[in-house]
Amino acid sequence: MSLVANDDRETPTAERPSERPTEPLTQYVQRLNQRVRAFDRRHPLLWDLHFTGFWTTAALIDYAGGGWRTVTHNPDTPGPLLLVLSLGLSLPLLWRRTHPAAVLLAMAPFALVNAWSGAVLQAALLQLVAVHHIALRLPLRYLWWTTALVLTPVAVSTARHGEGDWSQQIGSQLTSVIVAALIGVTVRTRRNYTEALEDRARRLEIERDQQAQLATAAERARIAREMHDIIGHNLSVITGLADGGKYAATKSPERTAQALDAIGTTSRQAMSELRRLLDVLRDDESSHHPAELTPQPTLTDLEQLINGVRAAGLPVHTTVDGRAGLPPGRQLTVYRVIQEALTNTLKHAGPNTTAEITLAYGDQGSVTATITDTGTAGNTGTTGTDTPADGRGLPGMRERTALYGGTLEAGPRPRPEQGWRVHLHLPEEPPQ
Repeated sequence: MSLVANDDRETPTAERPSERPTEPLTQYVQRLNQRVRAFDRRHPLLWDLHFTGFWTTAALIDYAGGGWRTVTHNPDTPGPLLLVLSLGLSLPLLWRRTHPAAVLLAMAPFALVNAWSGAVLQAALLQLVAVHHIALRLPLRYLWWTTALVLTPVAVSTARHGEGDWSQQIGSQLTSVIVAALIGVTVRTRRNYTEALEDRARRLEIERDQQAQLATAAERARIAREMHDIIGHNLSVITGLADGGKYAATKSPERTAQALDAIGTTSRQAMSELRRLLDVLRDDESSHHPAELTPQPTLTDLEQLINGVRAAGLPVHTTVDGRAGLPPGRQLTVYRVIQEALTNTLKHAGPNTTAEITLAYGDQGSVTATITDTGTAGNTGTTGTDTPADGRGLPGMRERTALYGGTLEAGPRPRPEQGWRVHLHLPEEPPQ
């Protein structure tokens, strides 16, 4: 019983031929039209030959079958003349798309002879095809002389054979010309509109790709700054600790043990920060553990940073004026600039160097930070320009500062003082 019940539940969801949704007629026609246009673009000459052959055949059938006699003014028109007129009014259609004006001019003498002789072949209506393509492909001012050229045979026929009313004959032909021209203008407008939409879609796609590339480049630059700040600073601290431990190995073994402990702590901290950064970059689906959402360093972590630099052998004095009340992004910028300045002092300032940090907080998120050291000017000069092997220090600080419309100055201290000075200023936050 259970098997039967399951079958009964599944039967309504099964796809049956009678329940398949039918394709709307408009979509079918549109798809067919796209296929025809695609074939036309691939084989334009073949399509033109088929089109011209069809109307030439129709004109010859009208001539050979005697259908022209039902509307003719002169049933005694010679057969060779009728054949020449039929071919002269149909064969030029082969070039209707490339030279529509020339086609109409080529058909005009045959149309005049057709009207003058009184044969009144129906092939003369093929001039409307040329009118359509003139409206479709050429400037609209061409329609003035086109209309006059098409109406001339009608006027000649009416004047010579005197059958029918002038206004009726001219009005009928003029209406046909207007309809053919309007169809051409409508198709032309639609085509231009479609091309404009396609061009806009292409430009939007290109703009989207450019935005994605810019976002990727900006993200890469941000990651490079973070890795430079994390690895560069911690390695500089480790280097200073190792040098100090080596110097104290023979004189104070307990200082060596302290240096090794500090190296281990700094290394683990660097590995933790680097792992956290890499976890954020890792794809969630390929990661077995979610990224650790530890906040970025802020000014509350500045004391820990300075203690690490002091442990590496660089005396640092700090002066704070005002009370910190900055958003996290601004705090990170100030922190990273101070970190980079101290790192460069460790790397380039030389022995017996001291550093000083002055922080001044203003209103509405403004802050000024000045970091100076007493290193030799020749060594600390490298801080501002960066060596070719490491060109991210100063540019990274400037990029962070520019995000908040701030200014960053870095260079040797004015004489007679020696050393290097980094001055950061972030202005007030703009009103929301």
